[in-house]
Amino acid sequence: MVSNAVFRELALALPDTVELPHFENTSFRIKKKIFATLSEKNNRACLKFSEVDQSVFSSFDQTVIYPVPNKWGKQGWTFIELAKVEEETLIDALKTAHQQVVNASQRKPKTNG
Repeated sequence: MVSNAVFRELALALPDTVELPHFENTSFRIKKKIFATLSEKNNRACLKFSEVDQSVFSSFDQTVIYPVPNKWGKQGWTFIELAKVEEETLIDALKTAHQQVVNASQRKPKTNG
């Protein structure tokens, strides 16, 4: 089990991460892009993965890590039940989501010409 406080500590330990409000949740961002949110009242995190990473993490146990059940889930957003996840798995998931956003922000925009 991972507490909300431990989740926050782990997320903020990643390079250049800032914590900001996001509606009723807390977001964790790098370069203004969200890679994770925390719902303290539900003791649940939501992380941004690639389709492949979402599939890999969800394959461990769909009661612990699973796609958000709507269009956001199809875009890689994935719930993690903090009361059920092992800390090592969460650390790996956070690093993966963080790197996903870092990589996306480093891609050059496509130009016509």
